[in-house]
Formats: sequence, structure tokens, C-alpha cells
Amino acid sequence: MATHVVPVGFDYDRLIAPLVRERLSVERVVLLEGAVGSEANVEYSRNLAEKLARDFENLLGAETERLDVADVYDYDAAFEQAFDLINDELDRGDGDVWVNISSMPRTVSFAFATAADSVVIERADDRDRVHTYYTAPEKYLETELAEELREAVDLLDAAAADDDGVDADAAAERADAARELLDEFDERGTTIGAKELEGGHIIEFPVASFSNVKPFEELILYTLGDHGEFESVSELAETLAGELGEEYTDSFRSKVIYNVDRLGPEGKGYVEQEPSGNAHRTYLSRIGELWVRAHRDEGE
Repeated sequence: MATHVVPVGFDYDRLIAPLVRERLSVERVVLLEGAVGSEANVEYSRNLAEKLARDFENLLGAETERLDVADVYDYDAAFEQAFDLINDELDRGDGDVWVNISSMPRTVSFAFATAADSVVIERADDRDRVHTYYTAPEKYLETELAEELREAVDLLDAAAADDDGVDADAAAERADAARELLDEFDERGTTIGAKELEGGHIIEFPVASFSNVKPFEELILYTLGDHGEFESVSELAETLAGELGEEYTDSFRSKVIYNVDRLGPEGKGYVEQEPSGNAHRTYLSRIGELWVRAHRDEGE
């Protein structure tokens, strides 16, 4: 069972469109709702949540559940709720849990993203079942609404300065344009569409391991960052020995294998390995690439 955990803010398209376009399996959806801003904002968000619930069921055949976020600006509470929710969804079955952080205030988005990482740290066997992702909009309606208001203000200013009165055709055109834009805003929220980036509509975030990296492990990560990948751990060990000016021995090779295992999928998650004949092609995972990028200045 694939479950999508979706905090709802003022968006519609990018909370459901990428799932439709990517033809992802969606059996269950948990919609999180919270009070953001004025009473009108809250009502608007609730209307979007109702529409999303209907469309998740009608378009994707998904079971939906709606939950409240008590305070969207309370990071600690949002983290605790997300942590418990993701654990519960993992316990519910053997499917994946997808966490969409495209909407809601940043406090909720960051809390849910961090909670997803924290769950995986405690449930290493479920690392591949938890996905945190973001979808970029094709356009923001706020900017178009602002432009339309500017046009309306210009028309009113011109009318106020003109003794002959308002240009009826221009006024009707502005009214029609504003009405159409407001209809879109009421129907779609603050953004429209799901933008395609790098061949897809979902930008998945890697799961961080939050593990300390030992000095020799750092050397392995920097070497993989410099060379891209190695056809075998032996080739990696030979390269490391050469760069360190050490003799390439069975003992040194065993040390590299041991540390690569610690950095691998069953360990800290910074290194990926794929079987290739009698060897294992070895390269950085995405979080490993990010680690090297973030620590490069320290290693120089």
C-alpha cells in the first residue's frame, strides 16, 4: 500500500497533479490541515482540502483521511505528529510512505522532512520505503493577480482624470480578465500546474543518515567524489593506497572493504554498490554526493 502524507496549504495542482502525471500508485492519502492566517485563509484552505479529498478518491481511487495540525508554527509539535504518523503508516502495511512538502508553512514542511529522516534512522530496514519530495509549480497566481490589480488601478486613475467617464470597453475587458483569474484562484489555489524538472514532476529528497564520519571514511568519500565511481572495491583501494603513498596490501584492501561496508546501504548510506560480475561497482549515493559537496572545503 502506497501512502501519501500531504500537508495542505493554498495549493491544489502540485499536491495531486504529479501523482497523476507520474502514474504513481496511491492507495491511501493523509491530508494534514492547519489554521494559517485569517479566518478567510482557513476557510479557503479547508475548501481546497475537501476538493483534494474528493479528487484523490475519484481520480486515483485512494482512501483519504483528514487530520488537523494544531499549530502550523509549532515546529516541535509538527515534528512529533509527523514522526508518529509516518511510523504508523509504515506499521500499517509493507508499502511505501511518500511525504509531500510542497505546501503548508515552512515550519510544517521542514518538520515533516526531518521527521521522515529521523524515522529512517531508527528503522534502517525501511530506508527504501520512505520518500520525501517536492513539486515546483508551473506558475504562481499571486503575480498575475498583482498585475491584474495594477491594470485595474491604472484604469481607475485614468477614469478619475477623464471628464468623459470610464472607457466602457476597457472596463469590461479588465473585469472579464479579473473574473477569470479569480475563478482560477478559487479553483486551483495560489499556484497552477506541476512543473517538469529533470524528466519528472517530483523532486525526491535523499534520506540523511546523521552519522559521524571517521577520518578514513572521509578519505573514501572524497576519493569517490573525485573519481566518480570504481568498478570494484579493489580498484578503489588501489587508488587510495597510491594517493596516500602506502603499499597496496591485502591488509589495506581489507581495511577499505570494511569501511566501504560501514558507508554502504546497510550502514551510513553514503555509498552505493551494485554487483558487476565478481566485483561490486562502487559510487556515492545522492546523500553521499551532498556530504562531499558540503564538506569539500574541510577536506582540502
